Amino acid sequence: MQTPIRTVLFDLDGTLADTARDLACALNALLEEEGRAPLPFASIRPLVSHGSPALIRLGFGLAPTDTGYAELRARLLAHYARDLCRATRLFPGTAELLAALRERSIRWGIVTNKPAFLTEPLVKQLAPAHPPCCIVSGDTCANRKPHPEPMLLACKLARGNPEQCVYVGDAERDVRAGKDAGMHTLVALYGYIGENETPMQWGANGMIDAPGEILDWLDRRAGDRDAG
Repeated sequence: MQTPIRTVLFDLDGTLADTARDLACALNALLEEEGRAPLPFASIRPLVSHGSPALIRLGFGLAPTDTGYAELRARLLAHYARDLCRATRLFPGTAELLAALRERSIRWGIVTNKPAFLTEPLVKQLAPAHPPCCIVSGDTCANRKPHPEPMLLACKLARGNPEQCVYVGDAERDVRAGKDAGMHTLVALYGYIGENETPMQWGANGMIDAPGEILDWLDRRAGDRDAG
């Protein structure tokens, strides 16, 4: 018999919250300070889930080991922290999803690679009506996704087991981290997935086009469990 799902865990950027415009504004502000032309939003959005390294590489062609990278990253994050939630919102349907999970007595939490000094105030400003049972940020543990350590900590904080959890994310690292932790995984196709990425090959348990489809997946799984 399949184990029932007790906890739904979410990636933050591109899965739970649409943060791309505020991050794009931060990058373009930094580019303008450096005398460079701003970039179109369409070129920035697909990279947001890959964090500041991807944004600095896009804007300046620098990798984390390159001279000047650390200083530019610090300034990028400073710009972002000042306007953390100007345009950021929960994705449409997310508030209703969280309410439905609460009605089903299913906990929800966040596992993100975003550093805690940004994650915690952002979640506070988003002010979900039903607060998460856990928040694991990119610097909470010694390792970040795709390592399974943050996922396992989230399970512990949620008072559950990995097989009772499903992790929803929009990057291959999310699927890998969830699978390596022993969780079920779903790909948020509405998130920040580039046109050259192939989510069908990531090995997730399913894919969703909108947050509410998580409920459909849970219902199908429960039906399969009952039929078994």
